[in-house]
Order: sequence, then structure tokens, then C-alpha cells
Amino acid sequence: MHTITRHIPNALTLSNVFFGCLALTALYGGASYEQVGWWIALGALCDFLDGAAARALKVSSPLGKELDSLADMVTFGVVPASIAFRMLQNIGFGWAAAAFLIAAASALRLARFNLDERQQTYFIGVPTPANTLFWLGMPFLWQQIDLPPRLSLLLLLGMILLSSYWLLAPWALFSLKFKNLSWHDNRIRYIFVALSIFCLALQQWGGLPLLIVLYVLLSWFFFSPKQ
Repeated sequence: MHTITRHIPNALTLSNVFFGCLALTALYGGASYEQVGWWIALGALCDFLDGAAARALKVSSPLGKELDSLADMVTFGVVPASIAFRMLQNIGFGWAAAAFLIAAASALRLARFNLDERQQTYFIGVPTPANTLFWLGMPFLWQQIDLPPRLSLLLLLGMILLSSYWLLAPWALFSLKFKNLSWHDNRIRYIFVALSIFCLALQQWGGLPLLIVLYVLLSWFFFSPKQ
């Protein structure tokens, strides 16, 4: 039984890859962004559970750590870049190819994370799952904006550059891990959760980019790594 259970975390990590690939298939097959979102959600669930399972079973390993980063590169690196690519592809391949700057920045972000011992209780730069949520919600928010094609192109390219930068930016951003339930120790987390519920209730999928921007702003103004 022990031989079987020690493989559970890696099986969950590989499931993350599986669902990330299904998200990519849905994207390039012309499926709705809602369907893409559910595949991403399943991948994210597996990403959460693999670490929890490794800790619970006490079977953490260097292989699992590297495998986790490779899985995240698919679901939280290539997938958001592909969403941006799909949004830009009607403009022309040359412009749409710029979307894969997100994938390149995500790869560097994940490699840095594996080597940076500071990021145990907080993050430096926007985490790749948060960046994925930003891009997952962007098509829904974009539908509500009526802009001339040239301005749309410039705005999308600007967001690609911004999201590629904030993955690597030297910004200290709070983690959503609660060590306890006290208001004093988790004030910024409770505020963020409340604002997230409001954004999602107001805009549903389209609220995702808003809550990621809120996450960055709250971290800038109200978070210190000493907290």
C-alpha cells in the first residue's frame, strides 16, 4: 500500500498536465472560454492537492518539485499565453505571436521560484496561477469594451507586456495561506477574499482580471514581508 500511496502526489501533478492539455485543445479547437476555464480549474485543483497530498503522506521529493513546475508551465504558462494568442489571432500572426512572451516569462518565473527560499510565506512577483486567472477572465471583460481595432491591438499588447513583467517584478505579494483565523494576522487576506466575492458576483468570469489587479494593489499598499 505504501508503494501505491507515495505515487499519489505525482499522479495529481500529472493530472494537472492532463487538464492543462485539455484546456489547450479546447482553446485551439474554438471551444467557449467557459469550457477552457473549467479545464483550468480542474488543473488548479490538482495543483493544490498534489502539494497537500505530499505533505500529508510525507513523500515530498526533488522529482515532485520539478514535475510540479513542469506541470504548472503547461496550465499556468502556455494556457494563458494561448488565451492571449486567440484574442489577437484575428489581427495577424506576427502580432499574435507576441502573446507567447507570457509563456517565456512564466518559465523564468517558475524556475526562479524553485531556487528562491524567500517565497515560502509570500511571493515575489505575481504567481503564474494568478496571471492565468487574469487572462482567463480577460475575454469576458473584453466583450464589454467597444474600442477601435488599432486601440484594441495596442491595449492587448500592453497587457501582454504588463503581465509578462509582473511575473518577474521584484514585488512582495501576500500569500493566501492562513496560518490561523485571526483578523489581526490575516486582515489583508480577509479583505481580498471579500473583494473577490464582490468582483465575481458583479462580473462572474469577467471579474477575474479585476481581482488580480486588486491583489497587486493590496500587496503594494498594505503588505510587508514581515507580516
